[in-house]
Amino acid sequence: MRRLMNTAFAYILLGLASGLFYREYTKATGTVGADTQLSTLHTHLLVLGMVMFLLVLALDAIFSLSGRRSFSVFYWTYNVGLVVTVAMQAVRGILTLDGQDPTATSAAIPGIAGLGHILLTVGLVALFLALRAGVTDRLAARERDAIAV
Repeated sequence: MRRLMNTAFAYILLGLASGLFYREYTKATGTVGADTQLSTLHTHLLVLGMVMFLLVLALDAIFSLSGRRSFSVFYWTYNVGLVVTVAMQAVRGILTLDGQDPTATSAAIPGIAGLGHILLTVGLVALFLALRAGVTDRLAARERDAIAV
């Protein structure tokens, strides 16, 4: 559970730093208010990072998810997927603010971002598998307790 709390905390720091970076970078380049992928990086990190891991922390407290193999798969694939996705979002946003077309610059950018999204999806499926097992175990324990009474 501590690892989940620390992960949520790391994502709030990254989210806040990305918002600060966007503001200062657009000031420095004279593109204040530009609508790019960089402008939504702050929100993505806060919601997909901090909020997600706070919700998973609550689910772990209720259903004891963290000891399961599928939970480990979730934790690592989701984190790697999120980092890859937001890194490509940052690259795309910076290139756009510099006046370049990111898709013309390199076809690898959308491809790598797609891999990040695939990892996020695999992580979410693994989370649901862990949650399903946790709910099943909790219901079985509840039935055992009801029979014992």
